[in-house]
Amino acid sequence: MQPTKAPQPAATETKTRRPKGSLRAFLAAWADDPRRVGAIAPSSPKLAAAMASFVESSNQVVVELGAGTGPVTRALLDEGIDPERLVAIEHSPRLAQKLHEQFPNVKVIQGDAGEMRRYLGDHVGRVGAVVSSLPLRSLPPQTVAKIVNEIEHVLAPDGVVIQFTYDPRVGRRFDEAFERIGQRWVWNNLPPARVDVFRRRTA
Repeated sequence: MQPTKAPQPAATETKTRRPKGSLRAFLAAWADDPRRVGAIAPSSPKLAAAMASFVESSNQVVVELGAGTGPVTRALLDEGIDPERLVAIEHSPRLAQKLHEQFPNVKVIQGDAGEMRRYLGDHVGRVGAVVSSLPLRSLPPQTVAKIVNEIEHVLAPDGVVIQFTYDPRVGRRFDEAFERIGQRWVWNNLPPARVDVFRRRTA
């Protein structure tokens, strides 16, 4: 599972600037499959930074689900995550290709989050964090159950799940296997979003 090599992004690109063409790619992917994309716009840099801030820089693998146009990917790298230990899974072929071009040292997989174990191989059970931008509330319940089951299997015992939502209700996405250990609202996102942090239940 080797990262696809592509030219480095332009040197003028900054932390807070979206790469050229990212919004166009996002809208094209939304048109292809609006239910899977879920959001009305790419995550803002502030939301991405809030999500990344909950990930401890370590030697464990970090898995990003629904990487989209890459704002959270970039925030994770800015937070100090080694690109060689970051795996970004994106369902849309359009967006996966954009991620390959932007982040040549990150392992980008165009595929289904419900197949994580197949992609991760020896890293199953040793993932330090799963950072998810998937629109779980808009996906079918059986799809969400499959994704949560995969997360449960790939995480290390002390691993965390980081998920954002636009819905102010608490929800029951991870209730059976995980407990919520933290949260943060990002009010200057459009729309405002809440970042939830979960850890596997110990009893």
